[in-house]
Amino acid sequence: MASVPSLASTVQQRLAEGLSAALPEAGSADPLLRRSDRADFQANGILALAKQLKGNPRELAAKVVGAIPANDVLGEIEVSGPGFLNITVTDAAIVRTLAARAADDRLGVPFNESAGTTVIDYAQPNVAKEMHVGHLRSAVIGAAMVEILEFTGEKVVRRHHIGDWGTQFGMLIQYLEEHPHELDHKDAEVTGEEAMSNLDRLYKAARRLFDADEEFKTRARRRVVDLQAGDPGTLATWQRFVDESKIYFFSVFEKLDMDIRDEDIVGESGYNDMLNETCRLLEESGVAVRSEGALCVFFDDIKGPDGNPTPLIVQKSDGGFGYAATDLSAIRDRVQNLKASTLLYVVDARQALHFRMVFETARRAGWLNEDVKAVQLAFGTVLGKDGKPFKTREGETVRLVDLLDEAIDRASAVVREKAQDLTEDEIAERGAQVGIGAVKYADLSTSAARDYKFDLDQMVSLNGDTSVYLQYAYARIQSILRKAGDAKPAAHPELALAPSERALGLHLDAFGELVAETAAEYAPHKLASYLYQLASLYTTFYSECPVLKADTAEQVENRLFLCELTARTLHRGMALLGIRTPERL
Repeated sequence: MASVPSLASTVQQRLAEGLSAALPEAGSADPLLRRSDRADFQANGILALAKQLKGNPRELAAKVVGAIPANDVLGEIEVSGPGFLNITVTDAAIVRTLAARAADDRLGVPFNESAGTTVIDYAQPNVAKEMHVGHLRSAVIGAAMVEILEFTGEKVVRRHHIGDWGTQFGMLIQYLEEHPHELDHKDAEVTGEEAMSNLDRLYKAARRLFDADEEFKTRARRRVVDLQAGDPGTLATWQRFVDESKIYFFSVFEKLDMDIRDEDIVGESGYNDMLNETCRLLEESGVAVRSEGALCVFFDDIKGPDGNPTPLIVQKSDGGFGYAATDLSAIRDRVQNLKASTLLYVVDARQALHFRMVFETARRAGWLNEDVKAVQLAFGTVLGKDGKPFKTREGETVRLVDLLDEAIDRASAVVREKAQDLTEDEIAERGAQVGIGAVKYADLSTSAARDYKFDLDQMVSLNGDTSVYLQYAYARIQSILRKAGDAKPAAHPELALAPSERALGLHLDAFGELVAETAAEYAPHKLASYLYQLASLYTTFYSECPVLKADTAEQVENRLFLCELTARTLHRGMALLGIRTPERL
């Protein structure tokens, strides 16, 4: 089905027709329409037009109003102040537009006409290391953007650029070669917790030996050379670390209710075969130059504290490769092989300078151009309640899995307290959905670039801007729909709407444009904000307008229609954020 024109776009079109009829000399002037507190919409474009045409803005505004033919969309148009137009749409137009949205599986959300292929780099844990709170935002924001972009018609290729390469693996591989049973499993079924426990124990033992035994340190460093040279035995041992780590990663992502697929995990090692060629291409084209033996890219506007240029080091003077070589090779692969039109990196804001230099280098090399753009969706830090970086009482980084378990426990307590007819199994299932939803929503409802405080008490609160509030609004609607008996939702454009019905209807109508805006700006917090407003407007409607006890059968049907469309919009919007909406709570 074609996308459903919103009321805003219909009003815009009617005004544009009035403008060109009343003032043909204005050409195709923009009425500058926006939502308004005084009416449904306000048009401010006539002020600029009056300057251009050297006329009185109020007189021009009146002329435009007079030129708009009678229609069933615009109810009242008032010329206000120095020439604003305050516009109220008819109740019938609101209900008709909502009925068209309800008839569409996509709720009238348009496909992006200029959709392309986005490769999104997110959820990047490190092999043989525990995931901590710092890994949360990349995963949560990235997964939401995958859903939102795919829904608007973008072809999305996921990439998890895991840290699976580097000098630390020499130490780990050498230790495992000398203690070959350290990663053996007692049972065929291995939990993520066991896998991480194995890796953690081995890492600490290897580190102790590396720090205490010079001969082991020498053997470990030789092992790095073997790894980088592609020695088959060394690679086989390295693969055991990757496989063990994946058992752990997948268990954490499953707890986060995220679909992470093995084929999308292409770590640093995946670009090894391209590194030499990347360096050769940069050097031959003059984009990179040798400086004190290292291959560097210099920038006029990037200088260190001493005032000297800070280069991007692609290859070190000892022949080793830095992160830049891997990131530039990944860009080549994503553009040339995956045919990306957009590269989206969901990466900590503290890496902004590195990515700015990498993107500029890729532009100079011709790998990024007018047809291919690279964007860093930079995110801020997760803070504790005290506003400082989130640590345990002992000053350690907080384990992600502990955080998620605590969120589920807290949410389960909230669900149990409210539950009337849920079994223990259902309480456990809902507790997980509410707890993980609470963590995701707290992250996504904050603009990505900002830091945010991790406060579980606030996150699982039934009041305020939380996912629990939204989930309870959805469950309440489902309860009403179940109790409706023979009464069925049906749109009745002939009925007059109460103020809270109008407010809810106008907000429901804005969903399509809001999703498109969220996708275009990579701004999931805008969708979260929209959904919170929707739940709040529904709460007001519910308290002011009896649904099942309305005055007439038609009014019952119309209000059930508003309830059902609100529920579908909440469900779809929350799903785009990666959050479940239980039918009963």
